[in-house]
Amino acid sequence: MLVEDERMLAEILSDTLGDRDFEVETAFDGLEAVEQVRKHTFDVIVTDVMMPQMDGFTLAKRLRSEGVTTPILFLTARSATEDVVRGFEVGGNDFLRKPFAIDELIVRVRALVGRVARSGQVETHFSIGKIDFSVAEKRLQCGDQQVPLSAREAAVLLRLCRRMGETVDASGLLRELWGDDNFFNLRSLNVYISRLRRHLALDPSVEIASERGVGYRLQVRA
Repeated sequence: MLVEDERMLAEILSDTLGDRDFEVETAFDGLEAVEQVRKHTFDVIVTDVMMPQMDGFTLAKRLRSEGVTTPILFLTARSATEDVVRGFEVGGNDFLRKPFAIDELIVRVRALVGRVARSGQVETHFSIGKIDFSVAEKRLQCGDQQVPLSAREAAVLLRLCRRMGETVDASGLLRELWGDDNFFNLRSLNVYISRLRRHLALDPSVEIASERGVGYRLQVRA
């Protein structure tokens, strides 16, 4: 029953996206998806986490190992933080939890397409002052100095980098990475922000500023 339900969801999404002027190729299991990606060039890959033959996380890891940089959006009924972190670790770019509205899916897909169009590629590196942030390697480098990042540190910093100079809403950040914006998760986020500030001290001109009651802003002082 689960397999049939997922197949039906894939068909519905394919038809709906097609009606919105997207060109869509559909695969009904992970192995078929790998073959589709090898044969075609896609702007975005939308994959369920739970699939026959090969799950979505394994699919993403396989594609990244083959040099595929296409943005990957995971659809999942899972809500555990560990699953979200794992998804980013294997190369995912966004998560959408079931059940979801089709309009939200389309907004997420267009955002990923727009990101690629603006940059010409999926983000692999960010320059933060004199610091190079390698997203894939989860590493900061400034001259000869290197600092490894944990998966959660890298995920938080990535979102700050994407909106460099802008205040990133703490509540939205918590819901995306922790699944809930409760008080205890906010304390955890504050711990990771403190750690990132210490790491970013590689370049004294870089700072993460706090906007009380709102969020955080990554900026480079002139």
